[in-house]
Amino acid sequence: MNELSLLMTLATVHLVALASPGPDFALVVQNASRHGRRIGLAIALGISLAILLHSVFALTGVSLLIQQHPHLPALFRLAGGGYLLYLGIDALRSVYASWNADRRGQPAKSVEELTSVRAAMTKGFTTNLLNPKALVFFLSLLTSLVPISMSLSGKLVAIAILWGLSFAWFALLAWLLTGARMQQRVRKAAPAIDGVCGVLFVVIGSGIVLATFA
Repeated sequence: MNELSLLMTLATVHLVALASPGPDFALVVQNASRHGRRIGLAIALGISLAILLHSVFALTGVSLLIQQHPHLPALFRLAGGGYLLYLGIDALRSVYASWNADRRGQPAKSVEELTSVRAAMTKGFTTNLLNPKALVFFLSLLTSLVPISMSLSGKLVAIAILWGLSFAWFALLAWLLTGARMQQRVRKAAPAIDGVCGVLFVVIGSGIVLATFA
């Protein structure tokens, strides 16, 4: 199989993975619906930069070294699971705060008002970087589809494809969710979105932590 075919296969597999709902998808939906387009795009950029780093780590052998270390994989899973638990609990606290404010007839406020682009980028970057499934996915994807014999230009194109598709996908998602008409609808549904995303984060995070100890 020539390099062009390998790169097309890589792009297709990555697109399928991006379309599958997970922590990154939930994070963009939750924050774009609540905080608007600028924050949604910043989170999309943060996620894509973490994917860029995962790709570089996988192709340079850093990810393989992490996986082969006797303690690093467990520590990485605990950190990732713990961070997802934090995001989930924070989202559920936001739902409770909104419900409590409505019950008292007061303006609803989020537990965490995300207004800084830098903070949004950091949140997206951290969520993806600490996701242990992302580490394993990119290591498996790139070691199976990018042979050692591939040219340096081919490897650079592979990294560019993974980063570009990631940013384009999550930026498009943030853009669509923050159109004028759509924004009116999603703002009304913000507590429900927070609740669904919170439960998703808690389930995934606690599952990772429990599996690590088990």
